[in-house]
Amino acid sequence: MGRHNYNSHQQTNVRRHRNAGGATSKSTIATKPSLSMTDYLTLHSRLAQVGQEHLLKFWPELTNDERIQLVQDIEELNLDEIKKYFDRATVSMNENGIKLDDRLQPLPEGKLISIARSPEEKLSAYRDEGLRQISQGHVAVLLMAGGQGTRLGFDHPKGMYDVGLQSKKTLFRIQAERILRLEELAHHATGQRGYITWYIMTSEHTVQPTEDYFVAHNYFGLKAENVLLFEQGSLPCFEYDGRIILDEKHRVARAPDGNGGIYRAMKRQGILDDMQKRGVLYLHAHSVDNILIKVADPVFIGYCVQEKADCAAKVVEKASPNEAVGVVAIVDGKYQVVEYSEISAKTAEMRNSDGRLTFSAGNICNHFFSANFLQKIGNTFEQELKLHVAKKKIPFVDNAGKRLTPEKPNGIKIEKFVFDVFEFAQKFVAMEVPRDEEFSALKNADNAGKDCPSTARQDLHRLHKKYIESAGGIVHGDICEISPFVTYAGENLASQVEGKSFSSPVYLRDTRDPPHGHL
Repeated sequence: MGRHNYNSHQQTNVRRHRNAGGATSKSTIATKPSLSMTDYLTLHSRLAQVGQEHLLKFWPELTNDERIQLVQDIEELNLDEIKKYFDRATVSMNENGIKLDDRLQPLPEGKLISIARSPEEKLSAYRDEGLRQISQGHVAVLLMAGGQGTRLGFDHPKGMYDVGLQSKKTLFRIQAERILRLEELAHHATGQRGYITWYIMTSEHTVQPTEDYFVAHNYFGLKAENVLLFEQGSLPCFEYDGRIILDEKHRVARAPDGNGGIYRAMKRQGILDDMQKRGVLYLHAHSVDNILIKVADPVFIGYCVQEKADCAAKVVEKASPNEAVGVVAIVDGKYQVVEYSEISAKTAEMRNSDGRLTFSAGNICNHFFSANFLQKIGNTFEQELKLHVAKKKIPFVDNAGKRLTPEKPNGIKIEKFVFDVFEFAQKFVAMEVPRDEEFSALKNADNAGKDCPSTARQDLHRLHKKYIESAGGIVHGDICEISPFVTYAGENLASQVEGKSFSSPVYLRDTRDPPHGHL
């Protein structure tokens, strides 16, 4: 988006092209001619063929601008797919609640490597491989950043949230700086300078504030041409009988198509083509809200490359049998994430001879894909992705044209999940990582007491304290932060901390970091 240096007029057009459900700007609408009776009849006929002619029931009451807006909404629906979507969604809804115990197998030993139980020389070899791929420009990152911080009481994109670190760095800034540090590490290790392309999936509501934020902060030191924003698509909301809901008299009700919408969005918005043009071979995909994320982790990349995997997942060991997290497992011979609700308590409690849970591979939305695999998904398998259905209270327009918000669920929203491509992989592997080093989600406000700003901050402080102590330093107290410019994952700290004693609050920063708390 912004990194293509479009002028504002072009930008409007680009945004409309990239957005599966957003409004056209008024200036664009005003230049269009009036719609004729013939236009109406043609459209009515097309809608009647798929049982959606009710979308035009308020046509006589609409202004010309509103009619154009409604036509645009309808044109973006892809009417040929609509019935297929609803039918597939209904099948999916009927399968909800079915237990999968009898069809379930854990990941086989040869497909899962554990960081905690692997020798350092093996991990070092993977790291070297990953750094080599980064230095050759073969690695990109896909950041899923479509969400707003609503549950945090924050009315902006979640990536702009500051959890209260001494540095006041936001999630976006922390991740950008980890990318910069990793590029330096790869350069230092190989003598070759490669760049990590950062693809950021936004939504209709977060694209503009995200773009403005990156521009205002000069892309946090990254090259602007290596940061590309694109938009998540959306799908219409349906009544239970398959009729599409009207949100206003002239607007179709729609909702984001879930993080599994990345595959269609990447194809439609030229991201797959861009990867090919740049020579990107491997992609690390993750969500924005994990403060401990090792962006483009060279150990993970190297492992997947050496294993010749086309798809992989990082997992954490489940904390307990009843932890409400999906697990990566095999169902009917295919890899998939099995939701907590799809396994009985008895199966969830099964343990191996070493006492560890049999189904322990907790999914954390942290994935590897080869570019070839993503092309196959975009060209073929995307149409076969499972659809997940949620019954929701969806605002609608009643027969009198009044917009109402129902008190109980009145329709369905359809989503796709990013992990539902696992089953199409020829070679799938997984890496179990230590939760305290790699996973701390930010989902809730502090009053929830978990997955909140306080826990994210504490988890980062604890990890950074561990980094200093592992490098031979001593930290008195608990508040401890290290700039990504100083270390990516605990490396190269000994010269700064060995034999030294630090008192909380500790903040190790680089000359590139702004003065304390000035961002």
